[in-house]
This record gives sequence, C-alpha cells and structure tokens, in this order.
Amino acid sequence: MTDQPPASTPPGFGPPPPQYAPQPRQPPAPGPEFLAVDKHNSVVVDASGVAFEMYDITVDFPWAEIRSVHYKASPNGKALMVAVVHLDGRVYECVVTAKPRELLRGWFAQLAWVLGYYRPMG
Repeated sequence: MTDQPPASTPPGFGPPPPQYAPQPRQPPAPGPEFLAVDKHNSVVVDASGVAFEMYDITVDFPWAEIRSVHYKASPNGKALMVAVVHLDGRVYECVVTAKPRELLRGWFAQLAWVLGYYRPMG
C-alpha cells in the first residue's frame, strides 16, 4: 500500500460560503394584531399576514401572497365574514360568529385599523 495524500474536497462541494449559508428565520417585527374567535373558527391578522382556522385546520396567508383582504357582516348581522384574495385570484373565506352581537362592532373597528397598518393602500 502506498501513502497517498488525503483526498481534498473538489471545488463547489462542502458548506456554502457564509453569505449563502441558510439564515435563521426571523420572527416578524412586532406590530398590531387582530384576533376574532368563536367556537369553531378564528381569524388572525398580524405582521406575518392573515391566518384562518376552521375546525382545527389552519391556513396561513403571508402578506407577499395576498392581493387584498375584504370583510363585512354576515346577512343576519351576527358574524364577521373575512375574505383573502390570493395573488393568483383564488378567494378564501372564514366566518366568525360574534357573541354577543355588540362584539362585531369592536371587531370592525380593530380590523380596519390593523389592515390599514399593514396594507395602507388597500
């Protein structure tokens, strides 16, 4: 057996240079939050985007993927209806019942302010 120099790593293999190494995910900057919750559903709006939870299924929409967010009262005036329009045109909706009904007015005021903070142009 002959002595051979140790094999070196060919160029292009090995860990990435520091400027290309994966960076730890940064938490979103603190900012205002909106939360509407009922027995089965919830809507959260915060620095990371909009999240719907419906019967234990959560769907997150980062701000970069959202074209617009719309909201209104249900026809009977007992629930908040929120719709997210995705960049590709798909629409996702979540309905949260307000009990007592007066809670809905507070949700409207807070949601308008939070959406205005993160999406001042609409």
